[in-house]
Amino acid sequence: MITIALSKGRIFEETTPLLAAAGIVALENPESSRKLILPTNCDDVRLIIVRATDVPTYVQHGAADIGIAGKDVLDEHGGAGLYQPLDLNIARCKMMVAVREGFDYQGSIRRGARLKVVTKYVKTAREHFAAKGMHVDLIKLYGSMELGPLVGLADAIVDLVSTGGTLRANHLQAVEEISAISSRLVVNQAAFKLKRERLQSIMDAFARAVNAG
Repeated sequence: MITIALSKGRIFEETTPLLAAAGIVALENPESSRKLILPTNCDDVRLIIVRATDVPTYVQHGAADIGIAGKDVLDEHGGAGLYQPLDLNIARCKMMVAVREGFDYQGSIRRGARLKVVTKYVKTAREHFAAKGMHVDLIKLYGSMELGPLVGLADAIVDLVSTGGTLRANHLQAVEEISAISSRLVVNQAAFKLKRERLQSIMDAFARAVNAG
């Protein structure tokens, strides 16, 4: 049995054509089904639906053979014990630093000000600001990052930005790009040795679909 770990929402939607290219079709829609393990049209393949942040953990520990996770999640996780053979080029966005409109971010950097930053990407933010030689106080939040600068909790946020619409609606502006983000295929290294032929066929189908797209 091949177990594939996926998360709901955008990643699942954009993965569906890749799965189809490998001849794999989910028999139930995770958005409407309450099931966490979904059968497919292939007797030897099942999908498990987990939180996006948990995908690397399921794959690392062998509860899933392969999974699809954003680079943002993998950067925070560290990617230990995971084979990352393919950038799927889906769920694309950017990791950005954003501040209130009118906040002098560059001036603050020049003055050596110690900024307060809210983010759920603590490892990514710490490494970014350390590389710039900036001193920051990181505050971890799990949602509504944009609220932080608006109510005085922080000077800046580090978060994923897709269209920028949420920033604009909350009078924030992106001031610095940290990295480009897309979703990657991750593979359990032990599973790849034991189930190499089947997993390789899926990976090859994914690669052809990505290249064709």
